[in-house]
Formats: sequence, structure tokens, C-alpha cells
Amino acid sequence: MLSDGLARGFWCECWAEDLMAPGRPTVTTSFGAYSATQADGWLPTALRAITAELNPVAPKETWDWLYESRIDTRRALLRSEPCMVSVTYASTRITWTVHPVLFLPLADHQEHMELQPCTHDLKPDATD
Repeated sequence: MLSDGLARGFWCECWAEDLMAPGRPTVTTSFGAYSATQADGWLPTALRAITAELNPVAPKETWDWLYESRIDTRRALLRSEPCMVSVTYASTRITWTVHPVLFLPLADHQEHMELQPCTHDLKPDATD
């Protein structure tokens, strides 16, 4: 944790893109990792889960990354550098990105936080 309440971590996203239909990729999942180890663990877990559902020939590039390039990704994360892994199956490209970030503390975590006086004037609407 940084002294000003900010915490270092990594923002992890998984994007899916249909290569046959032009348009923007869609974020399928995302989460915040609080360590390089946690971010590094997410990538191969996601890759294994997806490639297990594909035909046996398709995941070759995924397994190549898992066994040959993963150490480079781990080193980059330990240096707080962004990483990206993409694999393409048929007409779908799946891309995992990991970026170093600073997480802000949430406002509702403040102790003894007083609401503005006008908030007490708000009443819920009566329902029939």
C-alpha cells in the first residue's frame, strides 16, 4: 500500500473479437490483481480453460506461450510492465491484457463519513 492510500496492482482484461464481423472487440471479463503473481496466475488459468473447449489442433500457440513465453510475461509483470497475449481460433481472436495500475480507495471505506443534511429530506416513493 502506498502512503497516500493508493495500492499498486494490475488491471486484467480478456477481450473477444469476431474477425468476420467488423467492429470493436468486447471485454468478456476483467478484474484487479493486487500482485504480479496474482496477475501472472490469471493468464494461464484463463488460457487453459478456453483451450480445453477447443479442438486439439487449435491450442498449439496457447501451449507454446504457456511453456516457452510465459517466463517473459512473468518478468515483465515483476517489472510492472504491461503484457498482452493473443490467440486466434477460427474467426475469433481472444486477447488478454494486464496493465499496472494504482487502485484508489473506495469512498464507502471512509470511517465516520457524514452525509449531507439534505440527504435526510429524501423519502422513498410510496408504492401502490
